[in-house]
Amino acid sequence: MHQSVLLNRAVDYLNLSKGAVVVDATVGGGGHSEEILKAILPGGRLIGIDTDPGALAIAKERLKNFSDSITLVNDNFRNIDRILKIQNIKNVDAVLLDVGISSYQLDDESRGFSIRSDSRLDMRMNQSSGITAYDVVNKYKEDKLSEIIEKYGEERFHNRIARFIKDARERKAIETTAELAAIVKRAVGYKYRNLRIDPATRTFQAIRIYVNDELGALEEALKSAIFWLKTGGRIVVISFHSLEDRIVKNTFKGYSKLGVLKIITKKPLIPEHEEVIKNPRSRSAKLRVAERIEQQA
Repeated sequence: MHQSVLLNRAVDYLNLSKGAVVVDATVGGGGHSEEILKAILPGGRLIGIDTDPGALAIAKERLKNFSDSITLVNDNFRNIDRILKIQNIKNVDAVLLDVGISSYQLDDESRGFSIRSDSRLDMRMNQSSGITAYDVVNKYKEDKLSEIIEKYGEERFHNRIARFIKDARERKAIETTAELAAIVKRAVGYKYRNLRIDPATRTFQAIRIYVNDELGALEEALKSAIFWLKTGGRIVVISFHSLEDRIVKNTFKGYSKLGVLKIITKKPLIPEHEEVIKNPRSRSAKLRVAERIEQQA
């Protein structure tokens, strides 16, 4: 089962009360949603959003005892304006965004997210739409590949990796995650010999982020969600790498200067040692919190 990261602290910082209306914009397996519902019932309502239909199916089963108080929506959280308007929501008490990929998506070998699997290159959060990792790896020009790997993976060997990918696909199409990981390892593996991370980690991250436009979606979701908050309402964001955290930090800072938000966490909160031991995937998580304030005339 997917282990929700920073579960208790995230829910505590939402500052919930009975009867609250809350958006879990990345419902995933429903772990955060379940604790939110316990805090807002009776009388509360939860809108759960996820772009992955599989995630919603898991959440629906997990949250079946709360079915009268939840609405699950299969959509990208960048469309939060449209989603809340359709649900006739006027404003909300809190918003949670747990950004990134979930454990069950990584562990599902058919999705093509994991370096350790041997599955077709896909990497789409929603497998019914959009370009796939296969398209990017096999059809994009070398300079575009290099740009993606550098920008979204912060990979210093992006040029070399892109060249190796181009050379390999000229012989045959690169069809699986194992093939791609092996190519990246040949390109830069020896340079990573003293590091603990797999040499393909940054490249896989970059392609996944690009395929799903994760950073663009995060920016749009943040800017929309902030203005759905009531005065005193909280937004909590959990991110997992520096690019995401930078967007959250800068967005909060910008709206703080405009007198729209008060930043609650001056520095991001990180998991305690015990949580990292139990759930190693939580080790890179960062949590930031802001509160909507009443704008002065």
